[in-house]
Amino acid sequence: MDIDLATLPDDVETLQRLVRSLAAERTALSEAQAEIERLNLIIKKLQRSQFGRRAERLDDDQLQLSLDDLSTDLARVEASLPPAPVGTRPANAKCERPSLPAHLSREDVQLDIEHEACPCCGGPLHPIGETVSEMLDHVPARLRVIRIRRPRYGCRACGTIHQAPAPERPIAKGLATPGLLAHVLVSKYCDHLPLYRQSQILARQGVELDRSTLANWVGGAVWWLEPLQARLAEHVFASQTLFADDTPIPVLDPGRGRTKTGRLWVYARDDRPWNGPEPPAAVYFYSPDRRAERPAAHLTKFKGIVQVDGYPGFERLTERGNIVLAACWAHARRKFYDVHEATSSPVAAEALSRIAELYAIEATVRGQPPQARQETRRVKSLPLVLAMKVWLEAQFNRIPPRGALADAIRYALARWGTLCRFLDDGRIELDNNTVERAIRPIALGRKNHLFAGSDGGAARWAVVASLLATAKLNDVEPFAYLRDVLERMSNGHPMARLDDLLPWNWSRLAAAA
Repeated sequence: MDIDLATLPDDVETLQRLVRSLAAERTALSEAQAEIERLNLIIKKLQRSQFGRRAERLDDDQLQLSLDDLSTDLARVEASLPPAPVGTRPANAKCERPSLPAHLSREDVQLDIEHEACPCCGGPLHPIGETVSEMLDHVPARLRVIRIRRPRYGCRACGTIHQAPAPERPIAKGLATPGLLAHVLVSKYCDHLPLYRQSQILARQGVELDRSTLANWVGGAVWWLEPLQARLAEHVFASQTLFADDTPIPVLDPGRGRTKTGRLWVYARDDRPWNGPEPPAAVYFYSPDRRAERPAAHLTKFKGIVQVDGYPGFERLTERGNIVLAACWAHARRKFYDVHEATSSPVAAEALSRIAELYAIEATVRGQPPQARQETRRVKSLPLVLAMKVWLEAQFNRIPPRGALADAIRYALARWGTLCRFLDDGRIELDNNTVERAIRPIALGRKNHLFAGSDGGAARWAVVASLLATAKLNDVEPFAYLRDVLERMSNGHPMARLDDLLPWNWSRLAAAA
């Protein structure tokens, strides 16, 4: 409540009502501030649960829903507070509002005073500057029709008709432009919006497009992108260090009237942790099963180090002698974490503490050249690893052989040689989290799509996922990338220059244009 001290009332009854009103406002303000503090503590507690392995924290979707609801509650309470008086904001207070990107279009709205003379003294006013503030607006997506006009010309002398040739369409005789195709692909495979929902959204804009039509568009668009996936695979497998993993996806099996479980195999390279020169990339392949010959067939020509989880099928990769496996400390750690969460075992807690020391050392060498990383690991990590092995063997002999803790120790000791591989090569990471992050969007899509419609649909999923994941790794906006690539390829981009359309090269090409 704003009070003018110069015009306070004289009668006692009015003053008493004023004091009671001020006291009520003060109580409400205190309660609102207490509620804000309580909600902030809950938000911080939920955010802290994000520091750790994915299996150790709340489901990402549930966590985001909780944070969204809490932030909404917080905003509602803050909106009920009276506005802070002008000039009460500390000079060193940081503005929480993010700066708006410079590439967004700006529309100026000018608010000017109505008088040209000073209302205080009547003197003339002259401009001395202006205050500029920005708000972020949303213009709903809109459909438009591009009319392609091709005038015809006739020759009176010979009767010949001349006309510019019709442009190539990405979908033969189709209505969709490269922009619309890119929108459908990004909505389905990046934003995880199934085609039937996209059909419903388009219908609200007055455009009736059946889901089968959108599916045909997806198939036609992916046909153009398949050569890029093949070239991307060549780039990934040209590396000497790879991350590999797989994830299940349900695939409709019409013959049995239900779904079967297929697999998406993911291979990623990321040289940034050891300051390597090549751009990061990820490539996906679909197979209808999880047999060991699947990764063996994918990596037929690969020579180098493959970092994997505990799937036994990867062991077959070492048969030819040109592939060395490195294990994942995050998977070993997860076994001890599960035991500690269930039983509060001090042995599991000690194992977690020892593994945390290795991760603390890794944080200090991230981004350094391989030689520097290997030297630091030799001096600091090697003694810890040697001591941990002796300690694990001693603990294993003291506990019952059948139990979760014994299984966790057995898991680590059985893979000790591959777990220690990072000590011999500075290019090897401590864990397989690079490819685990690449799998996360597939899990989100799996929840929304429910299943792939066929083996071919799952293979198309792999093609688009390869390009989208690699675009994200290289900070390339997926929609702009796919739209331009589809337009260039349908306009006859030469296959000899296919590398120009890989995400890291495309970003330089787009910047130059």
